[in-house]
Amino acid sequence: MSTSFFDQTEPPEAREAPPVRPDAPLAERMRPRTLAEFVGQAHLVGPGKILARVLAGQAPQSLILWGPPGVGKTTLAHLVARASGLRFVPFSAVLAGIKEIKDVMAQAERERRASGRRTLLFVDEIHRFNKSQQDAFLPYVEKGDIVLIGATTENPSFEVVSPLLSRARVLVLQPLAHDELVALLGSAVALPERGLSGAVRASREALSAIANASDGDARRALTLLESAAAIALAEPPAPGGAAPELGPSVLAEALQRKTLAYDKRGEQHYDQISALHKSVRNCDADAALYWLTRMLEAGEDRDYLLRRMVRMALEDVGIADPSTLRAVLDAGEAWRQLGSPEGELALVQAAVLLARAPKSNATYKGYAAAREDVEKTAAEPVPLHLRNAPTGLMKELGYGKGYRYYHDDPNAKNEMKCLPPGLEGRRYLDAAEEEEKGQ
Repeated sequence: MSTSFFDQTEPPEAREAPPVRPDAPLAERMRPRTLAEFVGQAHLVGPGKILARVLAGQAPQSLILWGPPGVGKTTLAHLVARASGLRFVPFSAVLAGIKEIKDVMAQAERERRASGRRTLLFVDEIHRFNKSQQDAFLPYVEKGDIVLIGATTENPSFEVVSPLLSRARVLVLQPLAHDELVALLGSAVALPERGLSGAVRASREALSAIANASDGDARRALTLLESAAAIALAEPPAPGGAAPELGPSVLAEALQRKTLAYDKRGEQHYDQISALHKSVRNCDADAALYWLTRMLEAGEDRDYLLRRMVRMALEDVGIADPSTLRAVLDAGEAWRQLGSPEGELALVQAAVLLARAPKSNATYKGYAAAREDVEKTAAEPVPLHLRNAPTGLMKELGYGKGYRYYHDDPNAKNEMKCLPPGLEGRRYLDAAEEEEKGQ
């Protein structure tokens, strides 16, 4: 008897999703029940793509679904589970511990031995499990007792143990596009039972405003729509009994201040500071202003931003305009004097100044070359003519002999050697500056 991953007596689409309570949140009621209802991730679910093949009956290996919140990770796991016909066990890394993991694994092993039926284990927020907890999955994935689908908002390179990564395929999910969110919101407004059944009216401009406030997160978009609809429905009825409209005042109350997705210790923190630094380096003042503003509005530590801008002044502007270092330090002092929000303007000014300044990394590269020589060459004694001679004995030994004072003898610049003999002729800064001139 075949034990194919997709052995089943009815096609995947014939399996109905479990009913959703009518009082469930709109985002839960609108969760796609079939691939046809799924919005976004065309690179994974489009014709011939990996998840489309899985849902059409091809066996997957274990998967790690990596992407920001509200892009379909949990929904895809449920769709795969219904298509597979396997024993489906959802698992939350927030609520479970090592004991629960071992219990589920033992049950999966017994099920496989007794009936040949495997378990599809969905682990939400798998990055919250520590190393030993993640290691507990390994032997069961290796033996084929379970097919693991893990969902994570964090970079699995850092948060998922490498043995588990080597046994699973990582699929990257992207934030939904603006038009995809608008289409989803439009369906939610009109759809009977699961949606709002036309209880409110919403122009494309209104739906676009909600989509803009959602940053590619379908769950957030539907939650905001539901909030806006509740506000509109609470207002006095429109003349003639028309459905209330999601107008500007309703949207202003529902959306309020946009909350930016940001993790000051996670990947977004490093991605955005990298974008700021590279925008400054590329002399793109507008991009530098945008990325700095993103980080400021998300609550990034101002002292951290100042430290990074000090580094930009030293590393990227360098001797092309040494005054930028002083300007960044002054911006830090101005911010500390003024505080937020007025003090942020000092940081903005510093970032724009750095981006517009001429660039030179000659000292940065020269320092790196000098460090390499210090590490890899012999530590030769200081040449005698460069040594100080405060005593008669030292003078007798030749300390300071042959030293030439540049201010009285400008030829000393070319004729008096100051490097150790083994490095004579070495040029750290000239090479970097010549390279800059040639670019």
